Amino acid sequence: MGKNKWTRFPKVELHCHLDGSLSREFVEERLGRPVSLRELQVDRDCRSLAQYLEKFDLPLACLQDEEGLRGAGYDFIKTVSEENVRYAEVRFAPSLSAHGSFTCREVIRSLLEGLERGRKDFGTEYNVIVCAMRGHTFEQNLSMMRAAREFLGQGVCAADLAGNEAAYPMADFLELFARARELGLPFTIHAGECGSAANIRDALEAGALRIGHGIAMGGQTELERLCRQKNIGIEMCPVSNLQTKAVESPGEYPLREFLDQRLKVTINTDNRTVSGSTLSGELEFVQESWGIRDQEIWQLMENAAEVSFAPDRVKEKLIRQIRAAKGGDYETL
Repeated sequence: MGKNKWTRFPKVELHCHLDGSLSREFVEERLGRPVSLRELQVDRDCRSLAQYLEKFDLPLACLQDEEGLRGAGYDFIKTVSEENVRYAEVRFAPSLSAHGSFTCREVIRSLLEGLERGRKDFGTEYNVIVCAMRGHTFEQNLSMMRAAREFLGQGVCAADLAGNEAAYPMADFLELFARARELGLPFTIHAGECGSAANIRDALEAGALRIGHGIAMGGQTELERLCRQKNIGIEMCPVSNLQTKAVESPGEYPLREFLDQRLKVTINTDNRTVSGSTLSGELEFVQESWGIRDQEIWQLMENAAEVSFAPDRVKEKLIRQIRAAKGGDYETL
């Protein structure tokens, strides 16, 4: 997905995984060897989420020390700034980088240092969403959240629940997210990516302010009404969702339905490198696949600013920039 008319438009990305979005150059530098695109990017004939996830072992190996995490943060901001993403919430699982004396606290601090250096050099604002993992123990996830809480408002903005949704339903994590609420940690939750509307209901019951993917809500009128009523952000990732066979074809994807139901839909890349995607490319793709009008793209970007975990002053600035750009005024930060 190359340059298109959306490349220069100011954009907001809310659902993007660090390990799935590292540049090939960064991975090669960290591993000290050439890396083929096929090692990092999913095949066109990908058949499932499990096959898609096989592409994460290599980049994760680059995130096991302070230098790697600092470099990854800088690399991420550099990458998103190249297509004029003005604000990005990048998510990662600190527990997957913590080992021995390298604690979750140090993992998070290292990433934030790299992101901040990137912000100073490239101008893109950021926040970090920390992911609890479905396959980890309650104690391990809670310990990570406690470490992340120390950085809330200082680079960390929220928590998430990621991993194999089909094997670990949301009902198993209600207590964990009750504790997150006690800690004052807002959260979004991956739910409804693998066909379970019940996981979306449980995520909302737990207090999620946004839903990652949310595809299973298609056709669920009452659930859509609840999300509309609560102003819940829906983080859709069209290219990734088609690659993992979350839906079999564009015709089954509920983007048009969600927009017609006036839900707070946002468009995201999920994993830039693994999916071979950019946010500009995603916007071009949704226009080609579902006839999304320019005015709706502008609304999608405003939605993202509105439901982001950014401070109000940042939200207001983003919305001003998006509205100014409708008339071709591509102001810079």
